[in-house]
Amino acid sequence: MNEPNLDKQLREVHASLHSAMNGVLSARMRELGMPYKVIFGVELPRIESIAREFPASRQLAQGLWNENIRESKLLAPMLMPHAEFLPEMADIWVEEMPTAEVAQTCVMYLFARQTWSAEVAFQWIASDHPMRQLCGFLIVARLLSRGAQLEERSLLELRDQAEALLPHANLPLRKAIHAALSKIEGAEL
Repeated sequence: MNEPNLDKQLREVHASLHSAMNGVLSARMRELGMPYKVIFGVELPRIESIAREFPASRQLAQGLWNENIRESKLLAPMLMPHAEFLPEMADIWVEEMPTAEVAQTCVMYLFARQTWSAEVAFQWIASDHPMRQLCGFLIVARLLSRGAQLEERSLLELRDQAEALLPHANLPLRKAIHAALSKIEGAEL
Protein backbone atom coordinates (compact mmCIF):
# COMPACT_ATOMS: atom_id res chain seq x y z
CA MET A 1 0.00 0.00 0.00
CA ASN A 2 1.48 3.36 -0.93
CA GLU A 3 1.56 6.40 1.34
CA PRO A 4 -1.37 8.33 -0.25
CA ASN A 5 -3.58 5.25 0.15
CA LEU A 6 -2.58 5.02 3.83
CA ASP A 7 -3.42 8.69 4.32
CA LYS A 8 -6.82 8.08 2.74
CA GLN A 9 -7.50 5.09 5.01
CA LEU A 10 -6.44 7.05 8.09
CA ARG A 11 -8.84 9.85 7.12
CA GLU A 12 -11.63 7.27 6.70
CA VAL A 13 -10.87 5.79 10.13
CA HIS A 14 -10.88 9.27 11.68
CA ALA A 15 -14.20 10.05 10.01
CA SER A 16 -15.71 6.85 11.44
CA LEU A 17 -14.35 7.69 14.88
CA HIS A 18 -15.62 11.26 14.66
CA SER A 19 -19.11 10.10 13.73
CA ALA A 20 -19.10 7.77 16.77
CA MET A 21 -17.71 10.43 19.11
CA ASN A 22 -19.08 10.65 22.63
CA GLY A 23 -18.41 14.23 23.69
CA VAL A 24 -19.30 13.69 27.34
CA LEU A 25 -17.00 10.68 27.68
CA SER A 26 -14.27 12.46 25.72
CA ALA A 27 -14.41 15.48 28.04
CA ARG A 28 -14.38 13.26 31.12
CA MET A 29 -11.33 11.34 29.88
CA ARG A 30 -9.51 14.61 29.26
CA GLU A 31 -10.43 15.80 32.78
CA LEU A 32 -8.97 12.58 34.17
CA GLY A 33 -5.68 13.36 32.42
CA MET A 34 -5.63 10.70 29.72
CA PRO A 35 -2.31 11.14 27.88
CA TYR A 36 -3.58 11.68 24.34
CA LYS A 37 -3.63 14.59 21.94
CA VAL A 38 -7.10 13.54 20.74
CA ILE A 39 -9.79 11.56 22.55
CA PHE A 40 -13.02 10.78 20.69
CA GLY A 41 -14.61 9.02 23.68
CA VAL A 42 -15.69 6.03 21.59
CA GLU A 43 -16.55 2.93 23.63
CA LEU A 44 -14.77 -0.37 22.89
CA PRO A 45 -17.77 -2.18 21.31
CA ARG A 46 -18.10 0.65 18.77
CA ILE A 47 -14.34 0.60 18.15
CA GLU A 48 -14.63 -3.15 17.43
CA SER A 49 -17.41 -2.38 14.96
CA ILE A 50 -15.29 0.28 13.25
CA ALA A 51 -12.39 -2.20 13.02
CA ARG A 52 -14.63 -4.55 11.01
CA GLU A 53 -15.10 -1.78 8.41
CA PHE A 54 -11.41 -1.90 7.45
CA PRO A 55 -9.15 -4.67 6.15
CA ALA A 56 -6.40 -5.98 8.40
CA SER A 57 -3.26 -4.19 7.29
CA ARG A 58 0.14 -3.91 8.91
CA GLN A 59 0.67 -0.46 7.41
CA LEU A 60 -2.72 0.84 8.58
CA ALA A 61 -2.28 -0.68 12.04
CA GLN A 62 1.19 0.84 12.39
CA GLY A 63 -0.09 4.19 11.11
CA LEU A 64 -2.83 4.14 13.74
CA TRP A 65 -0.41 3.06 16.45
CA ASN A 66 1.87 5.99 15.68
CA GLU A 67 -0.92 8.51 16.30
CA ASN A 68 -1.44 10.08 19.71
CA ILE A 69 -5.17 9.34 19.57
CA ARG A 70 -6.80 7.04 22.13
CA GLU A 71 -9.06 5.25 19.68
CA SER A 72 -6.26 4.81 17.13
CA LYS A 73 -4.17 3.02 19.77
CA LEU A 74 -7.15 0.76 20.51
CA LEU A 75 -7.86 0.07 16.82
CA ALA A 76 -4.26 -0.75 15.89
CA PRO A 77 -4.12 -4.23 17.49
CA MET A 78 -7.51 -5.08 15.99
CA LEU A 79 -6.26 -4.30 12.48
CA MET A 80 -2.75 -5.79 12.71
CA PRO A 81 -2.48 -9.08 10.80
CA HIS A 82 -1.35 -11.62 13.39
CA ALA A 83 1.12 -13.34 11.07
CA GLU A 84 2.94 -10.05 10.43
CA PHE A 85 3.30 -9.04 14.07
CA LEU A 86 6.71 -10.09 15.35
CA PRO A 87 8.01 -10.21 18.94
CA GLU A 88 10.30 -7.27 18.13
CA MET A 89 7.26 -5.19 17.21
CA ALA A 90 5.55 -6.21 20.44
CA ASP A 91 8.58 -4.98 22.38
CA ILE A 92 8.33 -1.60 20.66
CA TRP A 93 4.58 -1.33 21.16
CA VAL A 94 4.72 -2.21 24.85
CA GLU A 95 7.48 0.35 25.35
CA GLU A 96 5.24 3.02 23.78
CA MET A 97 2.04 1.90 25.53
CA PRO A 98 0.34 4.88 27.19
CA THR A 99 -2.33 3.26 29.40
CA ALA A 100 -3.55 0.01 30.93
CA GLU A 101 -6.59 0.22 28.64
CA VAL A 102 -4.34 0.00 25.59
CA ALA A 103 -2.37 -2.84 27.21
CA GLN A 104 -5.55 -4.83 27.78
CA THR A 105 -6.72 -4.26 24.22
CA CYS A 106 -3.34 -5.20 22.72
CA VAL A 107 -3.24 -8.39 24.76
CA MET A 108 -6.84 -9.34 23.94
CA TYR A 109 -6.73 -8.72 20.20
CA LEU A 110 -3.10 -9.32 19.30
CA PHE A 111 -0.43 -10.27 21.82
CA ALA A 112 -2.09 -13.37 23.34
CA ARG A 113 -2.92 -14.69 19.86
CA GLN A 114 0.71 -15.09 18.86
CA THR A 115 2.56 -18.42 18.92
CA TRP A 116 5.37 -16.70 20.83
CA SER A 117 3.16 -14.99 23.41
CA ALA A 118 3.91 -17.28 26.38
CA GLU A 119 7.66 -16.91 25.99
CA VAL A 120 7.42 -13.12 25.69
CA ALA A 121 4.99 -12.94 28.61
CA PHE A 122 7.46 -14.52 31.01
CA GLN A 123 10.28 -12.27 29.77
CA TRP A 124 8.09 -9.23 30.37
CA ILE A 125 6.95 -10.42 33.80
CA ALA A 126 10.61 -10.73 34.84
CA SER A 127 11.46 -7.22 33.60
CA ASP A 128 11.50 -4.11 35.74
CA HIS A 129 9.17 -2.21 33.39
CA PRO A 130 5.61 -1.95 34.85
CA MET A 131 3.85 -1.90 31.45
CA ARG A 132 5.76 -4.99 30.31
CA GLN A 133 4.86 -6.71 33.58
CA LEU A 134 1.22 -5.75 33.12
CA CYS A 135 1.13 -7.14 29.58
CA GLY A 136 2.96 -10.29 30.67
CA PHE A 137 0.47 -11.10 33.41
CA LEU A 138 -2.46 -10.23 31.13
CA ILE A 139 -1.13 -12.61 28.47
CA VAL A 140 -0.68 -15.42 31.01
CA ALA A 141 -4.22 -14.89 32.33
CA ARG A 142 -5.66 -14.97 28.81
CA LEU A 143 -3.69 -18.08 27.82
CA LEU A 144 -4.71 -19.90 31.00
CA SER A 145 -8.35 -18.96 30.46
CA ARG A 146 -8.09 -20.66 27.06
CA GLY A 147 -6.87 -23.86 28.69
CA ALA A 148 -3.10 -23.49 28.40
CA GLN A 149 -1.12 -25.41 31.00
CA LEU A 150 1.94 -24.18 32.86
CA GLU A 151 4.91 -26.38 33.57
CA GLU A 152 5.85 -26.58 37.25
CA ARG A 153 8.89 -24.34 36.71
CA SER A 154 6.79 -21.67 34.99
CA LEU A 155 4.15 -21.87 37.69
CA LEU A 156 6.78 -21.33 40.39
CA GLU A 157 8.29 -18.43 38.45
CA LEU A 158 4.87 -16.85 38.03
CA ARG A 159 4.12 -17.13 41.74
CA ASP A 160 7.57 -15.80 42.72
CA GLN A 161 7.21 -12.78 40.45
CA ALA A 162 3.67 -12.17 41.71
CA GLU A 163 4.82 -12.24 45.34
CA ALA A 164 7.66 -9.84 44.57
CA LEU A 165 5.51 -7.39 42.62
CA LEU A 166 2.22 -7.31 44.53
CA PRO A 167 3.35 -5.15 47.47
CA HIS A 168 4.21 -2.19 45.25
CA ALA A 169 2.17 -2.87 42.10
CA ASN A 170 -0.25 -0.26 40.78
CA LEU A 171 -3.94 -1.18 40.52
CA PRO A 172 -3.93 -2.43 36.89
CA LEU A 173 -0.88 -4.63 37.57
CA ARG A 174 -2.40 -5.99 40.81
CA LYS A 175 -5.57 -6.89 38.91
CA ALA A 176 -3.57 -8.60 36.15
CA ILE A 177 -1.54 -10.58 38.70
CA HIS A 178 -4.70 -11.72 40.48
CA ALA A 179 -6.33 -12.58 37.15
CA ALA A 180 -3.38 -14.80 36.19
CA LEU A 181 -3.21 -16.47 39.60
CA SER A 182 -6.96 -17.03 39.73
CA LYS A 183 -6.70 -19.14 36.57
CA ILE A 184 -4.33 -21.55 38.29
CA GLU A 185 -6.15 -24.16 40.33
CA GLY A 186 -5.34 -23.69 43.98
CA ALA A 187 -3.21 -20.59 43.40
CA GLU A 188 -2.74 -18.79 46.69
CA LEU A 189 -0.40 -16.05 47.81
